Amino acid sequence: MLCLSSEPWSSRLPGRTQQLVSRLRDVQILYFSPAQSPRDKSFRKKGRKVRPNVTVHTLPPVLFPIPERRRLLFRLAWNKVGRYIQDTASRRRFTQPLLWTTHPRQIHLLDRLEYGSLVYDCDRDWSNLPPHWEDCLAQAADVVFAASPFLADRLSPCSANVALVPNGINLPLFSPDVPRTDPMPGTAGPILGWAGTIRPDLDLSPVLYAAQVRPDWTFLLLGQREGDNPFLSRLARLPNVYLPGPRPMAEVPDWLYRCHVLIDLLYADRPCDDVVSPRLYEYLATGKPIVSMLWPDQVEQFPDVVYAAYSPEEFLTLCGHAMEEAPRFVSQRRRDWAARAAWPLRAGEVGRILTTAGLL
Repeated sequence: MLCLSSEPWSSRLPGRTQQLVSRLRDVQILYFSPAQSPRDKSFRKKGRKVRPNVTVHTLPPVLFPIPERRRLLFRLAWNKVGRYIQDTASRRRFTQPLLWTTHPRQIHLLDRLEYGSLVYDCDRDWSNLPPHWEDCLAQAADVVFAASPFLADRLSPCSANVALVPNGINLPLFSPDVPRTDPMPGTAGPILGWAGTIRPDLDLSPVLYAAQVRPDWTFLLLGQREGDNPFLSRLARLPNVYLPGPRPMAEVPDWLYRCHVLIDLLYADRPCDDVVSPRLYEYLATGKPIVSMLWPDQVEQFPDVVYAAYSPEEFLTLCGHAMEEAPRFVSQRRRDWAARAAWPLRAGEVGRILTTAGLL
């Protein structure tokens, strides 16, 4: 398999592509990570063997964004990337491999590579890109995997072989039977927690509203900051908002289990996004009450185990209800949802589909 990933290989925080393809045990995989900057020289290094069946290479960078209308430069840039992939595959004597794609822009590599079959794994809404890129990629693919019903519906006119494969969870990491340390030993009272990357488009307005109204509650925002979020400076000035920064993935469960209520927030640039993030499955694995913000017309995906709020005021009210939830009322049901989303089960489904289709 040639895997063209849209995310780097990570031993600390594996992404969806890595979680799925690395579990296809009987398949030899060349995993191509994107360059991390225009000056990234990692493509000159020898590939890293990260699993018995997986070798990771970094693609050569494109020095600057090239619009498709600049046809010559555009073609030269993709020729460079395609030649690197093809030369690497040829040196490893890969013949007619399965090509696994993850990004609409990879449509520009199809005519530059030798492969026997094609998979497109769509894990997000790419409406910010030229629509014909994804349409053509889905039409060319033998199998399309979609991470949500919305994505599956959108791609179904382009392919008769669309399979729903939601995101998953590294379940053993969140086992309730593991002894937990207390990362906030001096904090009294209810703790409401969120974990993830604090990007500029993360809508923190419900947290700001609730933190101002309820100074007796502590709000934990765990994770790395990327860019300037418009709400963050005001939140940082509140004494009941705690911003500890990023923590190793192995420590995240300790922080989540310390919370009384876990919260899921919206990204302002994704109004049609119904992809269930791995974070929500991690919340479910703890069995803790969860309050999730939804868009006005968004359908609840876990109505029996997640409190759904559509405004900051409703968010505040439901957080109060969640704290009053009877212990173990639906905790096991939440854990059952998480167990069904374990990455080995997701990868097993992918393997069965590819085998049935004759691609493995």
